[in-house]
Amino acid sequence: MKKWLGLFLALGLIVGLMAACGPNEESSGNGGDSGESSGEGDGQNTESEGSSEEQPKPDKLIVWEDQDKGKALEAAAKKFTDETGIEIEYVEYNITKMQENMALDGSTEKAPDVVTMSHDGVGPSVAKGYIKPIEVSDDVLNKYTESSVDALTYQDKLYGLPKAVETTVFIYNKDKMEEPPESMDEMYEMSMTAKEEGNYGFLATWDNFYFSHGVFHGFGANVFGDSPSEIGLNGEKGVEAISYIDKWYEEGLFPEGLLSKNAASVVDRLFTDGDAIAVQNGPWAFQNYTDKGVNYGVAPMPDLPNGEPQGTFMGVKGWFVTAFSQQKGKDYWAEEFVKVVSNEENAKERYDMTGEIPPLKALVEDEEWVSSNPGAAAVMEQSKNAVAMPVIPEMAEVWDPMKTAVQSVATDKADAQKALDDAVDVIKQQIEANY
Repeated sequence: MKKWLGLFLALGLIVGLMAACGPNEESSGNGGDSGESSGEGDGQNTESEGSSEEQPKPDKLIVWEDQDKGKALEAAAKKFTDETGIEIEYVEYNITKMQENMALDGSTEKAPDVVTMSHDGVGPSVAKGYIKPIEVSDDVLNKYTESSVDALTYQDKLYGLPKAVETTVFIYNKDKMEEPPESMDEMYEMSMTAKEEGNYGFLATWDNFYFSHGVFHGFGANVFGDSPSEIGLNGEKGVEAISYIDKWYEEGLFPEGLLSKNAASVVDRLFTDGDAIAVQNGPWAFQNYTDKGVNYGVAPMPDLPNGEPQGTFMGVKGWFVTAFSQQKGKDYWAEEFVKVVSNEENAKERYDMTGEIPPLKALVEDEEWVSSNPGAAAVMEQSKNAVAMPVIPEMAEVWDPMKTAVQSVATDKADAQKALDDAVDVIKQQIEANY
């Protein structure tokens, strides 16, 4: 009975979406000019959308915001309400739980019109019918860095506007290191010296592929080839990368705790206690280090021994219009709110309150802002070499096998080639089984 009920509800959702989308669903969502349109989705002012005066106004929009970030939304929400008369009701959820919560509440009155997510949730959310493409003018898109817009584009359609960008950087204790090293070779030698003194030099949770991807990419090993079935992690370049990672474990430069489930906490504790000179971490760690009184500096990740930069994973948080909003006929105004909350003025205010770094070109080019925000500037600099995490759903199958591979090599349970071969076999099997 439950299976038939589930099928009935799923069919109802599909029919509702088809009815709401209409014939223009085939149009590309990555915008165009803002002039007159033939109605094929080449810009913001399409015939099907009409002007704002022609759009019925809802009493309110429901916005799902990241946990503990709602206060940063209030100023933009008030401006939008003052201008349109539409109230903004926001609900805070852990950003990693947005898809799970949309599955639960998507068919209820609690369903969001606008939701924030990390860009790696775009592919799965599109596949599940949770979000819809948006159409904005080039004038709007050109305000953001190209890489951040690309990260929110899936199958040639734009699904959101950038909210914040983050990637891991080199964070060092300025009381123990005057200037950051240019190469990991330099950092390795410093770590060997620190070990002799009973401390640690550089720490990173490299069994977490989010953090170790920079090493793999820098050595030339890419996750996917031209298709998700082509995994490039177990070739010669991948073996070089994981062997380099193992070197740090083999020499005792990383403590055993870095292979535990509490590895991130171990890194933070050793750094804030002054027992480690430097760490690889992201902008989410800045406030904690400040609160703990660490005199720290931030720089791009040092180059690898082969002279190549570390291609760290870049995450982009965005604002998205949901398919539920489209079903309720509120998607026009939901999209307008996304534009407002993402604009330069509101993004700057948000950064001041949350520390989340907006990928706006105007900020990157503002020397005064960059000099006043060195941590953010370092993130932006590192993002030039960073790689947006793949948005395809198949990426979900990579994390656990790669964690197992690094841990197996670091604990001498498998050699580099076998560990990576096993990981790639599992990734391929999972992709074949689930997609």
